[in-house]
Amino acid sequence: MQSGGRPEGVAAAATLAASAETIWLAVAPTLPGFTVEVVPEIDSTNSELMRRARAAPLDPVLLVAEQQTAGRGRLGRGWHSQPGHSLTFSLGFTLRPRSWSGLSLVVGVSLAERLHADVRLKWPNDLWLMERKLGGILVETAGLADGPDAARAVVIGVGLNVARPAEAAVQQVPGGALPPMPPAGLAEVEMGVTAPEWLARLVPALVADVKHFEAEGFAPFVSRFAARDALRERAVTLSDGTRGQAAGVADDGALMVRVDGRLRRVDSAEVSVRPC
Repeated sequence: MQSGGRPEGVAAAATLAASAETIWLAVAPTLPGFTVEVVPEIDSTNSELMRRARAAPLDPVLLVAEQQTAGRGRLGRGWHSQPGHSLTFSLGFTLRPRSWSGLSLVVGVSLAERLHADVRLKWPNDLWLMERKLGGILVETAGLADGPDAARAVVIGVGLNVARPAEAAVQQVPGGALPPMPPAGLAEVEMGVTAPEWLARLVPALVADVKHFEAEGFAPFVSRFAARDALRERAVTLSDGTRGQAAGVADDGALMVRVDGRLRRVDSAEVSVRPC
């Protein structure tokens, strides 16, 4: 696929440095110590930042890879990437929110609002475009000290398809009962926008939204999530086989599912949700 007459991989390599500078200029004034790192290849941006977080206090950092060889998603899914055809990055912070509940939904809201009007959020951490998977989010934390109010290092990993990948490249969850979602790509709705351009569009707003979450929790994002909710009022099947109707999310980000006339709270640790 071409982008503005240039191969996508070449365009990405040529412009990532410029995007990194643009992002640093936008974010550094409000996030002291913030740095941007761009690498041509890595096993996983999340894995690298988690290694750092376990070894020492994590300074604010954006780590971007042109290519990941062992990217990770939720529930054991792999997320591999090709230069120019996808966007893979991780943000690392030290945060002390009142509650961690709903952070992955906040990340999804922030991304979806800046990607395209047709992007929807499939609870808890997938981005959909036209009923197909556009990208995913992986949030991981590492403790810095003991105690319920202690700050923690958080690593927010994002993988997005710029070009639509072949369906054969989408991996089945090991031992999973549900088939993988067919893929989508941003180029289907935004022709000619490169991965570095998407990066510059997304990251400053994402940093601002995460800091807002730290101060106020998930409650200010409930209505924003509802506007993008891919599952609301739809029949769903949970990973344990239970069937019901999705009924939005609670103020702490828990999925609400109506089962046999009663609302059931669903937490991220116990669920994989797919419309029936």
